[in-house]
Amino acid sequence: MVILAVVLLIGIVLFRKVFIKKRLVQEKLNEKFPALWREILSKKVLFYSHLNNSEKSLFEKRVQRFLATKTIEGIDTEIDDTIRVMVASSAIIPTFAFPEYNYPDVHVILVYPNSFDEEFQTQRFEGHREYITGMVGNRFQNGTVILSKPDLIMAFDGLPHKSNVGVHEFVHLLDKEDGVIDGIPESLMEHKFVGPWLHEIKKEMEKIESGKSDINPYALTNNAEFLAVVSEYFFNSPEKFKHRHPELYEFLAATFTTDKSMQHAIEDKSPVEARSN
Repeated sequence: MVILAVVLLIGIVLFRKVFIKKRLVQEKLNEKFPALWREILSKKVLFYSHLNNSEKSLFEKRVQRFLATKTIEGIDTEIDDTIRVMVASSAIIPTFAFPEYNYPDVHVILVYPNSFDEEFQTQRFEGHREYITGMVGNRFQNGTVILSKPDLIMAFDGLPHKSNVGVHEFVHLLDKEDGVIDGIPESLMEHKFVGPWLHEIKKEMEKIESGKSDINPYALTNNAEFLAVVSEYFFNSPEKFKHRHPELYEFLAATFTTDKSMQHAIEDKSPVEARSN
């Protein structure tokens, strides 16, 4: 009886905690979207500025939900509403076509004062290399995303870029939805497109290696980094990306949007070409 009573008590406590948390989140979602946040989005987030009014309203709701359900902490640096909105935008941009998605496995986003090394050190001294600007946590840091503050700010200056550290890391998380970060986001990409996608990766990597592509050479690291790097370009400078990389554009549009015409365009590609290498 004592054990039963203890179990019951623990259950009641947990239920109350969940209920209270849900109520607090709902209260935040019912609040009017802050004018300051809208100003930040308009000035800093190019993706948002290109949306129509109804789409902007949806983007704002998702910003509210993300910030209400995730913890964003500065590590040895101050963070303000601008940084928080930038982090939320990084998450929403690659999933904008999927309005119900809110990264269920992400709980904490840590913002570092600058880039860092493999041991998460950010100190600046001679001979020390701090080259990591973002990371998706694993093992003991599972559920955590780490972003470099100056690189995040640089990505959201209201101008088109080929790089965005926030989008890069959240694309890794989407890639991880099927259980592994491998450059094949099977939760978003239909299985029949996997072979042609891998073929397209190989083709573009050869161009990068020969200096015939404007895609960041970091994409050569592996297929996972290739996906994240080209996704940055796709979301931050879509017209330029479409002009210079039409085949890659079709694959990413079919993966990250609900545009059926893009999926049909990929299906119409020659199966012989996809198997040629």
